[in-house]
Amino acid sequence: MKNYINVIGAGLAGIEAAWQIAKRGIHVRLYEMKPKKYSPAHKNDYFAELVCSNSFRANNIENAVGLLKEEMRFLDSIIIKCADMTSVPAGGALAVDREKFSKLVTKEIMENKNIEIIIDEIKSIPKDSITIIATGPLTSDDLSKEIINYLGKDYLHFFDAAAPIVSFDSINMNIAFKASRYGRGTADYINCPMDREQYLNFYEELKNAELAPVKDFEDKKIFEGCMPIESMAKRGIDTMRFGPLKPVGIEKPGLDKKFYAVVQLRQDNSEGSMFNLVGFQTHLKWSEQNRIFKIIPGLEKAEFIRYGVMHRNTYINSPMLLDSTYNLKDNSKIFFAGQITGVEGYVESASSGLIAGINAANLIFDKEKIFFTNETAIGSLVNYISDSSIRNFQPMNVNFGIMKKLDFRVKNKKEKNSIIAKRALKFLENLDF
Repeated sequence: MKNYINVIGAGLAGIEAAWQIAKRGIHVRLYEMKPKKYSPAHKNDYFAELVCSNSFRANNIENAVGLLKEEMRFLDSIIIKCADMTSVPAGGALAVDREKFSKLVTKEIMENKNIEIIIDEIKSIPKDSITIIATGPLTSDDLSKEIINYLGKDYLHFFDAAAPIVSFDSINMNIAFKASRYGRGTADYINCPMDREQYLNFYEELKNAELAPVKDFEDKKIFEGCMPIESMAKRGIDTMRFGPLKPVGIEKPGLDKKFYAVVQLRQDNSEGSMFNLVGFQTHLKWSEQNRIFKIIPGLEKAEFIRYGVMHRNTYINSPMLLDSTYNLKDNSKIFFAGQITGVEGYVESASSGLIAGINAANLIFDKEKIFFTNETAIGSLVNYISDSSIRNFQPMNVNFGIMKKLDFRVKNKKEKNSIIAKRALKFLENLDF
């Protein structure tokens, strides 16, 4: 085998894979089609562009994604390192200034002497060396066709959606207020409260709103984990109140009042000048977003810095195709990484690139593959997506349900999760990687 590795795609997974390979002294050819060509969702020239939320979700190890991040810190993840360095206030979550994050990632990669950046659209799978395909859920049409022809398997499709962002200065803070749920952590979220009449008005308008036209490359399947707010409304009058508009545990300082529903906004940049509507992924026409979201109390004069968008996501039938290192079962020279494998979420995507990168490097050195067990968060995810017993494969976020259970009973959920987390980190400490 030649002493370089191809990585196709400079998203979260591709960047992580390239970093893990390069730090082991191996030359990487990193292919990225931006800025020559953009997918329907990408807008800027930087690597690791965040096209949906700016949140990497919970940061404590009693939460599965928090544990995954801690494992990745231990494994020297470039994505988590850059996220930590560009974080913005988000209570118990890790959220980032998305532009500063992508700029920092790009700087780190461009300054790495072992990474050769090639700006070009790859239309066929390279046959010259080991290759990691990390082209994401919006793989270009030509490469998609090539992958389909090569694998001989059908693709699966689903929608992903991004929430709108508004300027802080345009939020009416005489109505909206800062508070955290149950008073936990710092008051980082802006809350827009609704009474019953306001909620019902919002619900009716949203339920009957006009959607943006579906593009030729898209179908009508919706991924449950990123459901558009209008789809929630159509599922029932109280669906939103048990989801992103849940009022439980939110109180306005100095006011003894129960709210019927609450819309939350999360800080989107380090300056605190932009906030995104939490859980408001949407496929509404922009004019409808401007009209209907201004019904929300406190957002009557909201200035939309970015409207919500919806786009196609594509993933392969990984349980039939990949082993638990994201390596093709029938071709050791080809790995897949990122959302194209069916992992869902920023952190999960980067974690797949981390595993693929380590094991691709091991192939160069003729070393044994490193298999992460389901005692770890990072291992439980890859073991899930490569489980050949799964027949109806759907995208998966990391969660404690797919991790190895304890062999003794612990009644307190937080204590149980803490024990599982400590077991995972101990496993990594004893791993030779």
